[in-house]
Amino acid sequence: MTPTIGILGGGQLGLMLLQAAIDWNLRVHILDPDAEAPCRHLCTQFTQGALTDYDTVYQFGQTVDVLTIEIERVNVEALEALEREGKKVFPQPAVIRVIQDKRLQKQFYRDHNLPTADFVLTDNRADVALLEIHQPDFFPAFHKLGRDGYDGRGVQRIASVADVGKAFDAPGVLEKAVDFEKELAVIVARNERGEVQTFPTVEMVFHPELNLVEYLFAPAQISAAIDKQAQDIARRTADAFGIVGVLAVELFLDKMGNVLINEVAPRPHNSGHQSIRANVTSQFEQHWRAILNYPLGDTTAYQPAAMVNLLGEDGHTGPAIYEGLENLLAMPGVFPFFYGKAITKPFRKMGHVTVMDDSLERLREKVSEVKAGIRVVT
Repeated sequence: MTPTIGILGGGQLGLMLLQAAIDWNLRVHILDPDAEAPCRHLCTQFTQGALTDYDTVYQFGQTVDVLTIEIERVNVEALEALEREGKKVFPQPAVIRVIQDKRLQKQFYRDHNLPTADFVLTDNRADVALLEIHQPDFFPAFHKLGRDGYDGRGVQRIASVADVGKAFDAPGVLEKAVDFEKELAVIVARNERGEVQTFPTVEMVFHPELNLVEYLFAPAQISAAIDKQAQDIARRTADAFGIVGVLAVELFLDKMGNVLINEVAPRPHNSGHQSIRANVTSQFEQHWRAILNYPLGDTTAYQPAAMVNLLGEDGHTGPAIYEGLENLLAMPGVFPFFYGKAITKPFRKMGHVTVMDDSLERLREKVSEVKAGIRVVT
């Protein structure tokens, strides 16, 4: 009998998981605090409720056979209780607990000999200020809140000792800035049998102010040796966590040719969205394969691809209009995906566009055309 699966979170990642689930006739229940969450009308059953409330998460978990997430900000204590009672929870609560807190996450890399930038754990702003005296050469650095930071929130650049006042007065981690050549990512999946499969390494380009992915290219334009480093690190990281499910491993390639872990996400991720069209198996189907303990799918890419995030235009808040859609749909090898969010806000993730072409030069031209050709306005 097909199991009933629960997802904590009903946003765009849940929506794309549902799209893959429909192919296999999976029964999927969704829990989300937003009554108009993108997943509401596609799932088998929708429950409105807080993902961080113990009783809400625990009771929701009782109604399904397998429980997964599309966002890390969930009540881990409830997931641990469900797991103790024999419920299948993937990724495992212990993995989510470590990744929820960037302090624990960074220490995990150090403890497991996984390469990452040098860092110092801080309890408050005063701890950052102490480095001004004891390690002035640690700057420039980035101060990150231990918990609840995402999409650029909860990250502050400390360029020099003069900027120490910008540090958060809360538990965090101060990471020495990496002089990087490129930002890379590898999506890796692992099932209960310990089978591991990676997607091709991608190269990400971040928005200069928002600190979120603006677009990416797959595969990354890197040497075979660098690619092997990135792929090996992703596999080692998945095995170190023992994760069941999909894990996104974000990486820095520094100017000395070293690959370092930036951070990870225990779920499908923005850096794998192009896989829906560009790869034999998408990251969303692969997540189902992993948590249901099926054989992992072939991740071979059909051809070079790019992914462009569609963000709400600055100055526009209200009902979303996708301006330029007809021109976009007329372009060969261009596939838009909208996230079902009725209201656009400045820089809100409203969708993405996958772009494919055999020619890397033409692919880059298409990306420029897509970025210039569509806007999400009101």
